[in-house]
Amino acid sequence: MTKVGSVIVAGTDTGVGKTVVSAVLMKAWGASYYKPIQCGLELDEFGQTDTERVRMMTGFAPSRFFKELYCFRAPVSPHRACELEGKTIDIEQLKSTPRAPTLLIEAAGGLLVPLNPRILQIDLFRDWGFPVVLVSRTTLGTINHTLLSIEALKSRAIPTLGVIFVGDQNQDTENTICKISGVSHLGRIPWMRPVSSLAIEEAAKQMLWESPL
Repeated sequence: MTKVGSVIVAGTDTGVGKTVVSAVLMKAWGASYYKPIQCGLELDEFGQTDTERVRMMTGFAPSRFFKELYCFRAPVSPHRACELEGKTIDIEQLKSTPRAPTLLIEAAGGLLVPLNPRILQIDLFRDWGFPVVLVSRTTLGTINHTLLSIEALKSRAIPTLGVIFVGDQNQDTENTICKISGVSHLGRIPWMRPVSSLAIEEAAKQMLWESPL
């Protein structure tokens, strides 16, 4: 396995499948995982974070996972979650990331969600300087959402390794997005019902996960 350094796993929207993709990439690359901002804990009856979900999906040791800097209960944008809980996100603290041979950093929601009234999440990505794997649906509307996301990354000179699609195969849509944007098609992962460690393992084996760096 080739070391790929630090990679941001970002999505075109919330609930698009970033956490499952992160688990698959962890298995494929033997990576470590970090999700600095977690929102929506109240949606899970056990109050599990995405870090805990990825650990269960991969079966990797706790040493592969870095603790969140911020956890919020409400399933809303980080800036609003802060308001509801009377907290503030320290952007300077977020600029420092853990060290690992291969580190996957999972974003919170979409690219342009606000971290506070002045700073968007994508601004943090620019400060980090790490390349992005963009996770996209294959359903109706994804061409617009995905191309807009890629344009936002390009306008800030943030490198995009490519797109991973989640859902049923939609070859024309997938090819159209990659042809117009000029980004790489890194593969497609079907919706998993249920999500299991075995399904994650099989997805990692069936994809061609050569390092794109």
